[in-house]
Amino acid sequence: MLLGVLGLGVFLAGLELMVTAVALPSIVVDLASWTQLRLASWIINGYLLAYVVAMPLAGRLADHWGARRLFLGGLVVFVVGSVLAGRAQSLEELIAGRIVQAVGGGTLVPVGTAAASHLFDDHDRPRALGVIGALTFLGMAAGPFVGAWIIGGFHPATALEGAGIAAGPLHDALAAPWRYVFYVNVPIGIAALAVAWAASDRWETERQPGSIDAAGAIAFSTGMGLILLATTLAGSARVAGTSNPTPILAIAMVLGAGGIAAAAWLGDRHPRAFLDTRLFRHPAFSSAALISLLTGYGFATAIVGGAVFVDRVLYGGPDVQRVALGGLAAATALGALGSGLLLRRLGPRSVTIAGLGLSIVALVRMAAWAPTTGIGEVALLMGLFGLGFGMTVTPRSAAAIDAVGHAAYGVASATVTVARMLGMAIGLAALTAFGSTTIDRLSREVYATPEAYRQFIPAALRDRPLKDGLVVQALEQWASSEAARILVGIFLVAAAVTTVAIVPAIVLGRRRMLEP
Repeated sequence: MLLGVLGLGVFLAGLELMVTAVALPSIVVDLASWTQLRLASWIINGYLLAYVVAMPLAGRLADHWGARRLFLGGLVVFVVGSVLAGRAQSLEELIAGRIVQAVGGGTLVPVGTAAASHLFDDHDRPRALGVIGALTFLGMAAGPFVGAWIIGGFHPATALEGAGIAAGPLHDALAAPWRYVFYVNVPIGIAALAVAWAASDRWETERQPGSIDAAGAIAFSTGMGLILLATTLAGSARVAGTSNPTPILAIAMVLGAGGIAAAAWLGDRHPRAFLDTRLFRHPAFSSAALISLLTGYGFATAIVGGAVFVDRVLYGGPDVQRVALGGLAAATALGALGSGLLLRRLGPRSVTIAGLGLSIVALVRMAAWAPTTGIGEVALLMGLFGLGFGMTVTPRSAAAIDAVGHAAYGVASATVTVARMLGMAIGLAALTAFGSTTIDRLSREVYATPEAYRQFIPAALRDRPLKDGLVVQALEQWASSEAARILVGIFLVAAAVTTVAIVPAIVLGRRRMLEP
């Protein structure tokens, strides 16, 4: 029963990541425009950053306060953040709500993983961790379907107008369908809170005395925020009013690196460090964290690249997106669950390398996508990548926890998951910078002069005006082929990054997790 309760919490956290990805185009159109892509990217990257900061703190607090009260508190914060995000009237308000939401979600995952590690011993532990990992990704698998159903089939504005509410604050907070990708968490979260409260009565993990490294957390979050901000703004024509932003971005990167170094320095002097470099003295732990970081980059590329391909090359709507993203997330859940079972017969090295191999093959094949590619092939390859990525989830978590021992389950599970989120955040920031810069460049080329668009369309249409329907269609086809061409490099870079992960995977070892 407790494992089911913990799994419900991580399911919600996984659901929120993918359901927002489907709703993002509607959010941008309603609250801003695509010219504000760099700011809009923080709807996801702000979530990831807060997630990254909350996880190690939650892992430490789970060891310090006990998992039960922290898990219940995380559910409350997650529900409150969902309400704030749903009622947001601007990108800035939405990003703030997402940060609150991420603090709750970032608490649920490591605390759920740590609690499962305390509940089960020996050969049962890998299977329990596999269940937690699988439910995280099952939530992600449900996200595209929930998002597509809400965006495509839910019309609250009609109901509000029928009730005589055609304007005003209530209409603004309830009319847009995308708002319900956040509001849907509220009844689910309240139900989960009630079940968790009842099911965990009289159960608590052992509490360890001590304090938390708040200064290290502040230094780390500031440093990572500066690095992600500088990465997102790379390629911008203007930053802070200057037409040469390179020095400013370079300074931000240096200060960001300094913040992370300060967090490590503070951690070395704190008994319960936020960034505990002492854990990395274990080769298996270091390898697990590095694999998480590198595969997280590939995972962000697959999600964003796949969604962009469906939206901008195949011109598919939410229903088509849910097939591709749903295939990715469902296969990831299957891989995470299956790897927990495989660890009983095979060592973490073999399972991880097999998963990396599948991911690399899928990314290389995804680089060959073209405007003529069918949605079936897209879903198949994204599913193949998800299966491979999922197979790496449980081995690295189990290896990391096994390396550091019973006293640090919370911080070990949090650190490995944080590494994956960092990889995703860095990948998303890099893709946002590249995408925004490319959009700006192509826009300048097409609209450089009143006649510039003619060089991008067939000769037979060049005597027609820009707003002619055939000209618009021709420019759309050109943009589609450009998007497909650009994605080739993005997927190949992700394949190369994932290939590097094979090296630390070798260090994980071959011991089968079958011993009683």
